[in-house]
Amino acid sequence: MSTLFSHFSKKINHISPLEHNFTEALDTIALKPKILYFYGKLPENVAKTVAVVGSRHNTRYGEEVAYRIGYELARHGVVVISGLAYGIDSIAHRGCLDAGGCTVAVLGTPIDKIYPRSHIGLANEIIEKGGAIISEYAPRSFDYRDAPLAPGEYLSESGKRLQDAKSSFLHRNRLISGLSDAVVVVEAAERSGSLNTATHALNQGKDVFSVPGNINNPYSQGCNKLIRQGAIPFTEVDDILQVLFPDEYLKKQRKKRRKQLIGDTDVETLILQALDVGMRSGEEIMKNACLPPEVFNEAITMLEIKGRVRSLGANNWSLN
Repeated sequence: MSTLFSHFSKKINHISPLEHNFTEALDTIALKPKILYFYGKLPENVAKTVAVVGSRHNTRYGEEVAYRIGYELARHGVVVISGLAYGIDSIAHRGCLDAGGCTVAVLGTPIDKIYPRSHIGLANEIIEKGGAIISEYAPRSFDYRDAPLAPGEYLSESGKRLQDAKSSFLHRNRLISGLSDAVVVVEAAERSGSLNTATHALNQGKDVFSVPGNINNPYSQGCNKLIRQGAIPFTEVDDILQVLFPDEYLKKQRKKRRKQLIGDTDVETLILQALDVGMRSGEEIMKNACLPPEVFNEAITMLEIKGRVRSLGANNWSLN
């Protein structure tokens, strides 16, 4: 691994995907990168990674959702991956950083050309807080003149390394999805580059989540179309955690369920547990628990007031 100092005042490292456990998944994707360049520190022993992508022209709704996803995923130890772009990408990075988490940005430009330049401060913060900035595009330094060409790059007649910017960003998207266990699309127009990331994710066998949006909002058309095509609708971060950590989620739900069956009194607990096993009739519950009518009526009334049970009519009840 070699290093040098660039105008970004950070050390540039280069590595092949198989040299690190965080990047080794990229060795199995279509058009796998030969070399990756990065600033900062690649995450070690990562439990899970999630890409959060979306429109550069986000709405207030998209901003709130992207920030919450980045923040809450970070609190659960998930590494958040995005593209450092305007809009949803930078908001997701920010949410993760504010929660004290680790986030990784994948560029579609040479590693020494942070884009957009207005996000150099955000890039610095990502690195300083333990994350990384990654690109498959070599620095435009003489030292890297013999580096392999990445997708979207070509040599001019004079031998200068050039780049087709549009295709480079589309190629970049396969790295974002390839580094992730799941991809969340927050807001996307019908022809958004975020949909390209989702397509790569599906081809790579990754789960794709899509945030439902206003049908009249052009920046929700892509997300709603993804859901129509089979993407998992995102309604809360638990939707993602349930897929990423199924065993832990099941334990959490069981614990939550047990808590729901504990009342403020022994009688309330008896009633809640009876309803949980399928009893509906007040008469059946009283007979099974040996409860006098006046005791049952007082307890069931309090449970209804507390919102723990609901009446089905004719002295039949269910959990709320």
